[in-house]
Amino acid sequence: MTAINGCLEMDLQGQVNSSHVLGTKIMAGIGGTYDYARNSPCSIFIARSTTKGGKISTIVPFVSHVDHTEHDVDVLVTEQGLADLRGKDPRERGWEIIRKCAYPDYRDLLSDYLARAEKEPGHIPFCPRNPVHFICASRNPAA
Repeated sequence: MTAINGCLEMDLQGQVNSSHVLGTKIMAGIGGTYDYARNSPCSIFIARSTTKGGKISTIVPFVSHVDHTEHDVDVLVTEQGLADLRGKDPRERGWEIIRKCAYPDYRDLLSDYLARAEKEPGHIPFCPRNPVHFICASRNPAA
């Protein structure tokens, strides 16, 4: 069986937010997605690459609320493409998501974040100062 579930946002690690808008306002319950995502040999999550008429990217450095960790997510899909994350390390996952799923207007911004995060120590690319900058800039890509 393959589990296919919708979501609100995805991050560069492959984590998924299925239930909370900006991490605080409940949009919907997660229903059976936990059961299906964890027990399926292939767990797929689908979302648009942007929302609010293209003003907000649904691909972000870190999701505002984690419903599904990167351990439960095999494939991410947007109208831009499909990122198969199986067998990839955290850095490879981030680049795959940017290349295959992110909306073109946001790829440079996401790539800039990931490149900076890769310079920080640790196995998982994370730059503690930059996620907030990304959110502000993603609402106005010209900024």
